[in-house]
Amino acid sequence: MAHYFTNDKIESDEKLIKVQIKKNPYSFYVDNGVFSKKGLDFGTRTLLENIDIKKIKGDVLDFGCGYGPIGIYIAKNTDSYVDMVDINKRSLNLACKNAILNDVQVNVFESNIYQNINKKYDFIITNPPIRVGKKILYKILLGAYNHLKENGQLWLVVNKNQGAKSLEKDLSKTYQTEIICKNKGFYIIKAKKH
Repeated sequence: MAHYFTNDKIESDEKLIKVQIKKNPYSFYVDNGVFSKKGLDFGTRTLLENIDIKKIKGDVLDFGCGYGPIGIYIAKNTDSYVDMVDINKRSLNLACKNAILNDVQVNVFESNIYQNINKKYDFIITNPPIRVGKKILYKILLGAYNHLKENGQLWLVVNKNQGAKSLEKDLSKTYQTEIICKNKGFYIIKAKKH
């Protein structure tokens, strides 16, 4: 969990990885102290492969962007305006480099939860930082409601072993929820503001 908050205290060992998402190639710089430095994690891949990309438009927030695969994928495949936020400075630096590397226009900035976010989005897409604990996790996911436009959608991935079923149930008290798919224990949840 240290990687969320320690920022640059961990020694850097930057590497370039190449991945395919829906048969299209992407390159990303990754580093120590950043989530999933060995490659695109299965949860994020499952999330991106199950979003109906043709329906993503308008303003999009990649929350907890890490080195940037979600926001970069959305920017590459839609005409959306993409904001990407994280609390980890090393992640933000990598996300900026990776946006240039993948030739996309995105807006990357630091935010502790929604502290520096002052607009509303059509979509908030996240592989949320589960290990921050339930209190902060729920602040992120339930707090998204106030940063979504009318009928806006929160898309997230969560593992069954990390409480996907109870999380979906809790979200359904605030949002209109739908489990889009289940893949090897990972749940893709769409939560619509209504």
